[in-house]
Amino acid sequence: MLQRSLESAWGVVVPGLIVVALTYWDLSFTQWRALVVMGLVASTVMLYHKRLRHYVLLPSGIAFASGLVLVMMNLWGR
Repeated sequence: MLQRSLESAWGVVVPGLIVVALTYWDLSFTQWRALVVMGLVASTVMLYHKRLRHYVLLPSGIAFASGLVLVMMNLWGR
């Protein structure tokens, strides 16, 4: 049971770590929006690919975490 829960955690943990690493690059608001759009487009493409559909959580997780960063930037920037 523990192994199954750990198998599904990589789709959230890995993109979260990638976004944390990206926050140190001090990306602009426009660059973060482009990252979200690329993640959403990659997720859509990966859904229809026979082999890549198993890894669809990676780009969608990056898009989700990047969206959270954008919300935080928007709220704290005011």
